[in-house]
Amino acid sequence: MLRPDDLYEIVDESVATGPAATPKVMVHSLDGFMDAGQAGRVTADHLLEVLDHRLLARFDIDLLHDYRARRPEVTFAEDRFTDYTPPHLSLHLLTDDAGVEFLLLEGAEPDNHWDRFAGAVRQLIERYNVTLTVGVHGIPMGVPHTRPLGLTAHATRPELVTRSNIWDGEMVLPASAGTMLQVRLGEAGKDAMGFAVHVPHYLAENRFPGAALALVHAISAATGLLLPSKALLDEAAVTGRLVDEQVEASEDASAVVKALETQYDAAEGSLSRKSLLADSTPSADELGAEVEQFLAELNREDND
Repeated sequence: MLRPDDLYEIVDESVATGPAATPKVMVHSLDGFMDAGQAGRVTADHLLEVLDHRLLARFDIDLLHDYRARRPEVTFAEDRFTDYTPPHLSLHLLTDDAGVEFLLLEGAEPDNHWDRFAGAVRQLIERYNVTLTVGVHGIPMGVPHTRPLGLTAHATRPELVTRSNIWDGEMVLPASAGTMLQVRLGEAGKDAMGFAVHVPHYLAENRFPGAALALVHAISAATGLLLPSKALLDEAAVTGRLVDEQVEASEDASAVVKALETQYDAAEGSLSRKSLLADSTPSADELGAEVEQFLAELNREDND
C-alpha cells in the first residue's frame, strides 16, 4: 500500500526543516476543477515569474493524474510530433519583496489518491513549519466586468475569515482536491483558508488577469506577504480596455453589460447578494449567453 511520502520526492535538501525552521505560509493553486478566468493559474504563474524561487519537491504525477480524462498537449509540426508538455505538481520556495520566504504548491489537481495526497501535503507542512495554507481559484458569477470583483473567503476557523461573504446558510458542492485538503487540515488542527474570486461568467473561459490581481491582494492582506502586483495591474488594464472596446462595438453586448450593472448596483449594500450567483439567476444567464458569444473572439484575438 502506498504511503503519503511515496507520492513526492524532495529535490532540495538544503532548506531548513522542522519546528526550528522559520514559520511559513503555503499558497496552493491546483488546476483541473473550477478556475474561472484562470484566476488561480495566473496567480501562481505571476508569483513564479516575478519572485525569486526554487523547486523544493515534486509529486509523482503518474500516480496522481488521469491522462485520458485530462490529456496533455502535444504539438504537431509539419510531419512530426514535438513539444510534449506533461502535467506537473510542484512545491516551490519563494521570497517576497520583503525577503520573507513562503511556499507555493501549484500544478495539476490530483485525480487519484486524494487522502494520500492530503497526507503528503500535511507531511510537507510539518517538514517546512507551515503555519497557514491559502488556496486560491476563480468562480463564475453573474456580475459585470465594470464593477469591483468580489471574493468568497473560507477557513478552518471563523477567526481567519476577515470579510463577509455574499450568502449564508449551507450548500452541498462537488469537492475538489483543494477543498478536501482544507477539510483534512482543519481536522488535523492546522490553520487553512482560501479565496474564490468572482469572475464575470461571460469571461470565465478567458484569461482574466483582474481576477488574479484580486487574489494576490487578498493573499497579501491575509498573510502579510509583500507580493508585487504591477505586472498584473498593467495586464488587467489592457484586458479591461479590450473588453470595453468589444462591448462598445455592439449594442446588444452593451445592453447586456448595462443590465448586469443594474442588477449588481441594486444588490450592492444589501445583506445578501445571492441573486448574483451565475447558476441561480436565469436572467443573468440569458443575458450572459449573448455576451459570451460576442466575446468569444477574445481568445482568438489574443492568440493572433
